[in-house]
Amino acid sequence: MERLLRLMMPRGLLGRSLLIILLPLLILQGVALQVFYGAHLDVISRRLAGAVAGELSFVVELLQRDPSPENRAWVFREVAWRFDMALAFEPGATLGPTPDRPTSLPLLPLEDDLARAMAERVGRPFDADWVSDARSVIIRVQLPGGVLHAEAPRKRLFSGTLYYFTIWLLGTAALLFLVAALFMKNQVRAIRRLASAAEAFGLGRDVGPMKPEGATEVRQAAQAFNHMQERIRRFVAQRTEMLAGISHDLRTPLTRMRLGLAMLPRTEEEEEEVAALTQDVEEMERMVAAYLAFARGEGVEQSQPADLAEIVRDVARKARRDGAEVAVEAPGSLVLPLRQDALRRCLANLLDNARKHARRVAVAVREIPREPPAGSERAQGGWAQVTVDDDGPGIPEAQREEAFRPFATLSAGGTGLGLAIARDIARAHGGDIVLEDSPLGGLRARVRLPV
Repeated sequence: MERLLRLMMPRGLLGRSLLIILLPLLILQGVALQVFYGAHLDVISRRLAGAVAGELSFVVELLQRDPSPENRAWVFREVAWRFDMALAFEPGATLGPTPDRPTSLPLLPLEDDLARAMAERVGRPFDADWVSDARSVIIRVQLPGGVLHAEAPRKRLFSGTLYYFTIWLLGTAALLFLVAALFMKNQVRAIRRLASAAEAFGLGRDVGPMKPEGATEVRQAAQAFNHMQERIRRFVAQRTEMLAGISHDLRTPLTRMRLGLAMLPRTEEEEEEVAALTQDVEEMERMVAAYLAFARGEGVEQSQPADLAEIVRDVARKARRDGAEVAVEAPGSLVLPLRQDALRRCLANLLDNARKHARRVAVAVREIPREPPAGSERAQGGWAQVTVDDDGPGIPEAQREEAFRPFATLSAGGTGLGLAIARDIARAHGGDIVLEDSPLGGLRARVRLPV
């Protein structure tokens, strides 16, 4: 039962809010209709049926007191004028079968009320035909000399105020529901805009400050989001400027050290020591450059629609010029919002790692559907997936997550920032990178980017 209720419950805030408003309203009106108007209708129905049965009982007594044709005609005229009921007498007749009631029509409580009233007040065999005439009810009563036919208008047995009351209840409920739906839709729209802005900002897309609207709490959340967005941009800009200054300050003394080592007079015995120091200085320059590239992974570049397949082919061509054997499998085009320069650096790092440790490299690009979130049947959008396979020694599964840590070197050479920079760029796009076993026997780097 709990699972069934969970499946039947609306998923969105708008649906749940409207359900919270509508359900108590329907329950309240149902209780009012049943308790108050239901009891009132029951009383009215019994009284109307009792009145018709009492009039027929009075007619039967008059006909039995004086069964002459003259008296019968006078009674019929008076009843038609005073009681609005048409009477006819069929001498020598007996009651036959009552026409069957259509099964599509519900059994009305007033039929039971009329039967009960006729049994109490008339006390003779009778039947009622509710089918033959849409405006009247034909009641037949067995008398000693024949059958008395009475045609009573339905309005004398049924109160039409039930329809008006039901229409009033449903109309007011529909009006209140419409007003609540319009109001809640405006409130939920502001929340959806806030969620969309947060999602776009998380994917690295510059959406600018959003306009606060809706309820006070939603406005406060929008303003807090704008302040957070501005603080993050300011932090990234300050960090980039600071690191640019650090780069300038570090490269100047390193350059002087290289020049000093190059111009330093030395003997043959000192040549090896000077060469080792020169390599250390070059290594420091590479580490500084790699660190700056890692720190600028988020960068200030804005996302623009770009062809991912063309970017992959271009990066593969550069890798081939460096001596790598790279096979590319990509569609004609796959356009999505990208930071082109950052993504080129991400893919170049992956291909460079594969080229250093393997002979063959295969790159594939394809679009795959996004898995639906928990509790939902469908997912929005899809993924653009880039896989980089190689036939190298690979990385043990227990060390794959460690390989993404900055400055974690699992092999000789390098600074240990290539995979860290690549994952940083992929996550800045709203995606990620995972390492898996490759069909070629080595390592597979799987990059997913939201479409």
